[in-house]
Amino acid sequence: MAILIDTARWPAHGRLWAHLISDDNLTELHTFAAAHDIPRRGFDRDHYDVPEEVVDRLIAAGARHVTARELVHALRDSGLRVTSRERRER
Repeated sequence: MAILIDTARWPAHGRLWAHLISDDNLTELHTFAAAHDIPRRGFDRDHYDVPEEVVDRLIAAGARHVTARELVHALRDSGLRVTSRERRER
């Protein structure tokens, strides 16, 4: 089990954002996020959106830095991935 984070490169609200995921289960993800003051409102069905300025802190706390591609593959392989199609259907 691992917590993974990619490079902040997605712009929104005047900032760059990264994605934080678990490669195993959402309980692990929520526990890690709460322990590191990441607000639950940042959770988006299968990941947390986290601002660029906290990425280094989360890596120091144990999140493993990966590429965006590696993150998507890990999320898909875990069975936790919510696809764009599934997002549109809700």
